[in-house]
Amino acid sequence: MIKVLAACGCLAAAVTLQVWRDGAFPRRHPDIARLLYVRSPAAVGRLALGFDALAADLYWIRAIQHYGGDRLNRDQPRRYELLYPLLDLTTSLDPYFNIAYRFGAIFLSEAYPGGPGRPDHAVALLRKGISAQPRKWQYYHDIAFVHYWSLRDPVTAAGWFRRGAEQPDAPNWLMPVAAAMLTQGSDRVSARFLWHQIRDADQPWLRGRAQHALRQLDALDDIDHLDAIVASQPRPAEEPFSWSWLVRLRALRVVPVDPAGAPYELDPATGRVTVAKASPLFPLPQLMVPIR
Repeated sequence: MIKVLAACGCLAAAVTLQVWRDGAFPRRHPDIARLLYVRSPAAVGRLALGFDALAADLYWIRAIQHYGGDRLNRDQPRRYELLYPLLDLTTSLDPYFNIAYRFGAIFLSEAYPGGPGRPDHAVALLRKGISAQPRKWQYYHDIAFVHYWSLRDPVTAAGWFRRGAEQPDAPNWLMPVAAAMLTQGSDRVSARFLWHQIRDADQPWLRGRAQHALRQLDALDDIDHLDAIVASQPRPAEEPFSWSWLVRLRALRVVPVDPAGAPYELDPATGRVTVAKASPLFPLPQLMVPIR
């Protein structure tokens, strides 16, 4: 009981000292505001005197203040340089601080000037969360989202979505998302394999989604083949590209249709083949180029 009272007294003294400090120093002094007194999680753990969860809350609050202060500060460069160290301290003191991992990753991956633009730090923080709770599917989902949205790398994102789908209690929509990511990343063989697995699911909506995606993959293969045919023929002199032109040259026997039965469109100026806007398969998945 005496130890608890002593700890509470120390905490009250610290709060009083902080209030005095805030009144004694300029409120926006850059050096004071950015000073990180302790950077070692082990040292902070010893100083917390067993009140690790409380200390984690305080560091989390400070991380939010630091992020918000830099985001709103238009007078000086927005540096966010203490954000990751503060989040690292927070999650070291409380390895199960779910909000710090997930919201912290959002803060870190936010593009400059709205955030530090450090998706690598966001992934590192979430990996730390997985080390503490390896069966928490949300962390795998969040890493996948960072790779997809911030790094524009749908193939890597698909791998993390798939790992998340393998965790207990994971929602059944994670695996379809993984397959969709592979389609956008042009890994059609892996995407087709996943969609075939999903087509055997118990839920009718999943089977329907898989069947639609497999038809889109077939359409993408068709378009590659048709583009090659168009490119192999000499450009028609003073005549637009058309299916009738290719049929006349006997490059094709009939106007090609997509797996849903709608005729493909051939751009008269460029010769580019696409699915028609009236087709049930429109729009096809768009390929994404990773940011390096």
